[in-house]
Amino acid sequence: MQFLLAFVVVAPLLGAVAALLPAPPGLKGRNPDQAVLRHGMTVTGAVLVAALVLAAGFDHDHPSKMQATTDISWIPALDVRIHLGTDGISLPLLVLTALLTFLCALHSYFKPPAGPSPKAFVALVLVLESGTLATFAVLDLILFFLAFEMVLIPMYFLIARWGGAARQPAAWKFILYTLLGSVIMLLGLLLIGLKSGTFDMVALATDNGRELTTSVQVIAVLAIGIGLAVKTPMWPLHSWLPDAHTAAPTVGSVLLAGVLLKMGTYGFVRILLPAAPEGMQTFAPGLAAFAVVGIVYGSLACLALARPGSKGDLKRLIAYSSVGHMGFVLLGIATMTPTGVNGALFANIAHGLITGLLFFLVGAVKDRYGTADLDTLSGATGAALYGHAPRLGGLLAFAAVASLGLPGLAGFWGEMLTLFGAFDPAEGLNRPAFLTFMAIGAVGTLLTAAYMLIVVRRICMGERREQPQPVADIRRHELAAWTPLAALTVLAGLWPAVLLGLTDPAVQKLLAGGKS
Repeated sequence: MQFLLAFVVVAPLLGAVAALLPAPPGLKGRNPDQAVLRHGMTVTGAVLVAALVLAAGFDHDHPSKMQATTDISWIPALDVRIHLGTDGISLPLLVLTALLTFLCALHSYFKPPAGPSPKAFVALVLVLESGTLATFAVLDLILFFLAFEMVLIPMYFLIARWGGAARQPAAWKFILYTLLGSVIMLLGLLLIGLKSGTFDMVALATDNGRELTTSVQVIAVLAIGIGLAVKTPMWPLHSWLPDAHTAAPTVGSVLLAGVLLKMGTYGFVRILLPAAPEGMQTFAPGLAAFAVVGIVYGSLACLALARPGSKGDLKRLIAYSSVGHMGFVLLGIATMTPTGVNGALFANIAHGLITGLLFFLVGAVKDRYGTADLDTLSGATGAALYGHAPRLGGLLAFAAVASLGLPGLAGFWGEMLTLFGAFDPAEGLNRPAFLTFMAIGAVGTLLTAAYMLIVVRRICMGERREQPQPVADIRRHELAAWTPLAALTVLAGLWPAVLLGLTDPAVQKLLAGGKS
């Protein structure tokens, strides 16, 4: 188990190095570009298999216990250690990251990215995967920061080199926002580590803030919270996200929405809730307020983009929907209750599955019609997917209703549990304020349903007209890449205990100061 977790984290990095080296003569094949894309698919596939074996060997009877741990001294003077481990909170995120990265590699193999040499593309995707997996696996604050930063450069180049229109400004905006937030976050991490005498996240969770004064906790939560909020992204620190998603290639959008946004909310749960509970309690009402504003703001922005005549870009619309969905995650964390935090973790996974599928589908629509503009897709020569590509239209409608939180699908449980958590927040929090937040969040679910149904009506429905050339329905490689996401969306919706059985004991222990 120790080897498996270390392999999951390190293998993509080794694979990235191998992708940049000259291929052995027997592996070049007739097409070197296809060979390196096949290399990316092989490495990410091996990582996915290792992650699934890790999940199968996980002690499901004790999900609150750190398992597959590695603890090696790295910088003795600062007591920085190479400390890896996984529990019921991080394991689902590890598997989700490995799955989405493999599906992106599969998609890229059959539809190579338009742009520079695939060598650099594959290497960047693998470095991105390694950094994301490391973020969810490390248990040392300094290593967490290094892994957190490791993903920025690959994503910058994926947007800047393989993106669409306005890719350079979008890439610069992404890197500047996240780097600025990270600098502030580093100061908070150092403050916690130096004041408590350890950078070990397990020890900090067990101590539960007892070694830190209230003022130190407040300053640390403010500093670290800003950096995490930028990555989440929380309103009003979200403005880099729509531009990045609109410009990014399909694979970049899937990974950005599916896994990178989860790094911010994971930091709130793994670091701030257990290590600085008094500081979190101070900022919890403000965090909840920003969260519900983000829910409503994201929904209203989507409604504006979906309106006829607004020239709304479909990728941009889904990016704004992510602002709203991540608002539910932040609201659940702000309640500081097992119900709310479990809802936040469930919503994290659901958002990764559903929004990853949505970006794959929008990329397919854009490939077929040459645009993601809603007015063009619903105009006189518009998509009318139910008539031209019924399976593609049906799957797009499925992903849309999953995103709006239809009962029986994964999106429902996270939103419901976060609202339940807001109904009865942790002791010491202002319950009338959280009841107000709950009511605003509930309105946000109605707005989400409104814009998603408008999108389905405008793109999927309409009179079938002859197209200049036939519109291809779902291809085999697309079916292979999308089916796991759709199946897991249904499975998590019908059987939420699969995920909640992992997260709940770990969350209970985390909120109880390391006591099971």
